[in-house]
Amino acid sequence: MGSTSDKVSGMANKAAGNIKQAAGKMTGSKSMQAKGKMQEIKGDAQQAKGKAKDAVKKVVDRA
Repeated sequence: MGSTSDKVSGMANKAAGNIKQAAGKMTGSKSMQAKGKMQEIKGDAQQAKGKAKDAVKKVVDRA
């Protein structure tokens, strides 16, 4: 996966996670809130991976 697709997937996972957390709060479902938080964390990791790929590419391009 390229850096852009990692960042886009990360944003999508963060958004879906936030929606799940909100739905869990509205319904009182601790399980849904936890699943949403995990998906949000996954999104953060994907975005970080994409940013790291960008940084490595910049270093390689300079060399």
